[in-house]
Amino acid sequence: MSSRSRLWRVAELPTTRAGVERAFSYFVAGVRIGTLAQMIPAVHAGVTTSPHGIAYAVCWAAAALASVAVSVATLVRRRPLGAAVSALDYTLACLLLLLGPLVLVPGERFGTWVAYQPGYALSVIITAGGVRSVALWAGGMFGIAACYLVYLGGAFSGEMISTAVGNILTFVVYALVARMFFGYTRRIAHDADTSRARAAELARREEERRAQVMMHNGVAVMRMLTEPGTDAARSRLLDLAEVEVQRMRSYLRGRPPDRDGDGSDTALAAIIERACERFADLPVETLLDLGAGVRLSAGDAEAVERALDSLLLNVRAHARADGVVVHLDQGPDGGWTLTVRDDGVGFDPAAVRSPR
Repeated sequence: MSSRSRLWRVAELPTTRAGVERAFSYFVAGVRIGTLAQMIPAVHAGVTTSPHGIAYAVCWAAAALASVAVSVATLVRRRPLGAAVSALDYTLACLLLLLGPLVLVPGERFGTWVAYQPGYALSVIITAGGVRSVALWAGGMFGIAACYLVYLGGAFSGEMISTAVGNILTFVVYALVARMFFGYTRRIAHDADTSRARAAELARREEERRAQVMMHNGVAVMRMLTEPGTDAARSRLLDLAEVEVQRMRSYLRGRPPDRDGDGSDTALAAIIERACERFADLPVETLLDLGAGVRLSAGDAEAVERALDSLLLNVRAHARADGVVVHLDQGPDGGWTLTVRDDGVGFDPAAVRSPR
C-alpha cells in the first residue's frame, strides 16, 4: 500500500460495528484537532488582552490538552469516549465557560477565537454525541447551554440578544444532529452485521444440505448394489456409482464437477436427459419439448441434476413403479417447472412422523 493510500485508509474500514466505531474515532479526533487549530492563532492576543493573562493561558492550555488527549484516546481505543471521560469533558467545557468572564475583556465574548470557550464547548457537544448514555448526553448539552448564559453575563441584553439566542440554539441543534448521526450509523452497522451473520448461517445450512444429498445418493447406490439383479442392471448401477464418486470427490475438493468446461449456461433439457439415461432400468418417459429453451448456469444445473437424481433413486428404491414421467415446461414469463410423476405404491403421509 502506498503512503498516499494510507492517508485515506478510512475508506477501507469494514462496514461492521467495529469499523463504524473506528470511523467515529477519526471523526472525533478531526473535530477536536480542528477546534484546536482555530484556537492556536488567537492565543497570543488572548494572553495580551486578558485582565488575568496567566489564568487565561492556564485555561487555554487545559482546553488544548483536553483536545489532544481526547483525540489520542479515541484513536487508540478505536471508538468514541466512554461515559466517565465524556462526563469529564462536559465538566471542563462548563468550567471554561464559567471562568470565561474572569479572563476575557467583556467586548471579546462574541465573534473572535480569543474567546475560544464557546467554540470549544461546541466541539465537545458534537463529539460527545456518541456517548451511550442518553441521560449523560442530555445533561451535558443542557449544562453547557446554562453555563453559556452565565458566560454571557451582562452581554445577554440589547442588540446582542439575538446572537446569544442563536448561539444557544446552535448548541442544541448540533447536539441533536450529532446524536442522530452516531445512532443511525450504528444501526446501519448493526443491520450489516446481522445480514452477514444470516448469510453465513444460510451458507452453512446449504453446505449441510449438499453434504446430506451426497451421502443420501451414495448410500442409496451402495445399498442397491448389494441387492440381486441382472448383469445389465448392475452395470448401470456401477456407472451411476462412478458418477456419485466423482461428485463426492469434487465436493470434498471444494469445487463443483465440470460441466461444459467453459462456464457457459447449459440447456436444462440436456441435463435432464443425461440424468435419466443413468436410470435406464426405470420406465422413464421424458417430455421436454415445452422447456427446450430453458438454460441455467452451471451451479443451478448441478443443483437440478442432484435433485432429479435423488427423486429417481427414491423411485427405484421404494416406488416399484411401472411408469415414470419427467416433464419440463417453460411459462410465458420465462419461469420453468420440472415435474416427476410415477405410478408406484406411494406412502401414507399420516404414518410418517415428522422429525423433531
